[in-house]
Amino acid sequence: MGAEKKRPSWNEYFMNIALEVAKRSTCERAQVGAVIVSDKRILTTGYNGSPRGLPHCSEVGCLMDNGHCVRTLHAEQNAIIQAALHGVITEGATIYVTHQPCFNCAKSIINAGISEIVYDKEYKDDRSLDFLNQAGVKITALK
Repeated sequence: MGAEKKRPSWNEYFMNIALEVAKRSTCERAQVGAVIVSDKRILTTGYNGSPRGLPHCSEVGCLMDNGHCVRTLHAEQNAIIQAALHGVITEGATIYVTHQPCFNCAKSIINAGISEIVYDKEYKDDRSLDFLNQAGVKITALK
């Protein structure tokens, strides 16, 4: 019998899905994916892209402001909006994000009642970490 295949942990499993979701991103500067999970069940997903019906960065280029593309909604925002749009409760859920959330996304995560963030890549933003810590949101870096 051959070597046994190692099963991914739940964190690895959901992060792999977030990485796949990120491939739908339409911003060429950063491809970010998010998956909101409760009780090991996917509630919603999101990726960074333009608001519904508006042109995407991949079509018309990035809209830059102070070194950041402002044409797109962030993956976390889109996942939270999908939950609100479809009546999905995010209280106590975990969000898996390919990148550490920015300050605005951190505030949205807090108000959505999400209790844990698992992220893959660091995005240096001490304010977001400070707010998340103050709100009691658990933060786990996979790497």
